[in-house]
Amino acid sequence: MSRLYLCAVNFVERSILQAVKNNTYFISDIHLGAPSKKESQARERRLVAFLNTIESECKTLYIVGDLFDYWFEYKHVVPKGHTRLLGTIAQMVDRGMNLHVFTGNHDLWMQDYLSDELGATLHHGPLTLDLDGKKFYIAHGDGLGPGDLRYKFIKRIFTNPFCLWVYKRLHPNLGVGFAARMSRLSRNSQNEQDHDFLGDRERQLLHSKALLEDEWFDYFIYGHRHHLKDIVIKTSERGSTKNNCRYIVLGDWITLDSYAVWNTTTLTTSTHSSGQ
Repeated sequence: MSRLYLCAVNFVERSILQAVKNNTYFISDIHLGAPSKKESQARERRLVAFLNTIESECKTLYIVGDLFDYWFEYKHVVPKGHTRLLGTIAQMVDRGMNLHVFTGNHDLWMQDYLSDELGATLHHGPLTLDLDGKKFYIAHGDGLGPGDLRYKFIKRIFTNPFCLWVYKRLHPNLGVGFAARMSRLSRNSQNEQDHDFLGDRERQLLHSKALLEDEWFDYFIYGHRHHLKDIVIKTSERGSTKNNCRYIVLGDWITLDSYAVWNTTTLTTSTHSSGQ
């Protein structure tokens, strides 16, 4: 069997696989690195198992913030670990999957490492896009909506180019160590009730409703709040056609192992179990 024939067969197989990959998946808040190496690796293995189950149908993957519990990139240094997940994602991208990664409040210092190594499109803020005729608004969610002025002020400092330049003068052992400590303090200052759905007091929900005053969206998709939520927040009627605007919070991979999937016509939310 000639090498040319084998190359042609491989090309046809890849083309067929790409043709049947129609689904777009959304996940968020994996927080790799927390709270311990053992627990982080167990979570990483669960997510890798999930990605292996969806690879044959996943055209695009959106990681909507806080992939890492802490992250800081130097010119030649990044935090160690997470090789199982990064290797799995790299393989999926090599096989044709599109990858989008949003920065979150725990990994807002991402720069070009994931773009260079994984081919990811990196988003440092909200993204508006059209998928199969439906309008999506996607964001991690931190700092959106009214209030939370203290965090918004701190975020401006942490993302200031001059402050980042100064921080990079620290040795990586100090810089990464400090980033990990800050994330740990942030996490330890919260309890389970802090992630409860607050109804009309949810900042992300208020932000969504404010945007709807000027522009229609079919779906708002957020991370950050660590609960799984899917509700209709507005209905538009044109003649006999009724369109719902849905507000979706993706949950997390710490306790829920949750995700959303768009199959070109319908968006659903679900959770993954190791038996699936």
